[in-house]
Amino acid sequence: MPPSLLLARAALLEARRSALPWLALGLLAAACGLAAFLSQVALVEARELQATVVAALLRAGGAFLLAAHVAASVSREANDKALELALALPLSRRSYYLGKLSGYGLVGILLAVTYALSLLPWSPPAAIALWGTSLALEYLLVVAATLFFAMALSGVVPAIAAAAGLYLLGRSVAAIQLLSRGPLADEGWTQMLSRWAVDGVALLLPRLGAATRSDWLIYGSPPAAEYGMALLSLAAYGALLVAAGLFDFHRRNL
Repeated sequence: MPPSLLLARAALLEARRSALPWLALGLLAAACGLAAFLSQVALVEARELQATVVAALLRAGGAFLLAAHVAASVSREANDKALELALALPLSRRSYYLGKLSGYGLVGILLAVTYALSLLPWSPPAAIALWGTSLALEYLLVVAATLFFAMALSGVVPAIAAAAGLYLLGRSVAAIQLLSRGPLADEGWTQMLSRWAVDGVALLLPRLGAATRSDWLIYGSPPAAEYGMALLSLAAYGALLVAAGLFDFHRRNL
């Protein structure tokens, strides 16, 4: 078996034996409980509210759990000198990095499938399939970002903070751009500079706000072009993070 596949298998076994499965199930139970509570007090259609709340909480909570797991795993290997031991073997750095990335990515895909299937009581299977596919790509992007930051930064907290910041900014940058162009925005040069700064930052971020949208589960599938562009954006940004991580890992461990 190739070394990269052995590393991916080891990452899967590590995730199964860690607290991640229990935390993921706890998040699912909490999301369903909150959705049931809100459906009793809200004045809107309970089915739509439940689907929206559960999907939003699972998407964001799962991303945080995945980032925390990847950052903790990389930090633990570094502290236990397992990374130095692996690099002392006849194993290329590229194989090591891609093997770990594949293992963590499979964990993210399994998490996305589990959360997507949990929405079957509230949404049609076709909409869930589209939402789940987008969620899997989104989680793969989170894995690539967290692995990059965990290898480049020292410590679990900085890696989680960097990955969470990238994720939250990617989710909210479209809304920030709309606010900077709102009817109450000043038309002075300072406002114009701030608007250009926001647009410049937006170019460096993944457009997560266009992917894995909760309204897909309620109002039906998005247009094919819009859906394809959302998936292509996630895949392209994830590939960029993988390339940056490989370059940084090779440079830091020569």
